[in-house]
This record gives sequence, structure tokens and C-alpha cells, in this order.
Amino acid sequence: MEKKSYARWADILKTIGHPVRIRIIEMLLQEGKWVSAIGAGLDLPQSTVSQHLSLLRTKGIVRQERCGPKVRYSVADKGVEEIIKLIKGELT
Repeated sequence: MEKKSYARWADILKTIGHPVRIRIIEMLLQEGKWVSAIGAGLDLPQSTVSQHLSLLRTKGIVRQERCGPKVRYSVADKGVEEIIKLIKGELT
């Protein structure tokens, strides 16, 4: 295995290793959502959600789709779905 792969995996784990980001990813795995819907679902200010989404997007974990003034987010890295399932004990 290349060192580059290990570094990427570690970077992904560090990035998702925050309770708010795990909750955001979990929501986005169900379906893509607008920032406002994520904030409402987590009872967090939009600015806080946007900061977390920005980091997740920068790391390639989520992607954004602009629809006029709104931005819809979804999970870009399906490997993250497996990590979340593992964390939740859903993988056998």
C-alpha cells in the first residue's frame, strides 16, 4: 500500500472525527439536503453548519450543487458511508 493512501485515509478520519460532522454526513447519506435543512435538523446556526460543510467539501467528502442562491449538499465519497456504518455497528 502506498504511503499516499494511508495519509488520505488518516486525513478522512481526522476530518469526520467531529460529532457535528458525523451527524451531517449521516443526514446526507439519507438524501442530499440544503444547508438550511441541515441546520434545522441539527438545531445549529447556518454559519456553523456552513463551516463544517466547507471542510468536508474541501476534503472531498461531500459535494455541493448550486441551485440559484441555495446550495444542496450530498456525500461524494461513498467510502465514508462504510465508515459511518462501521462506527454505528451496522456492518457485519
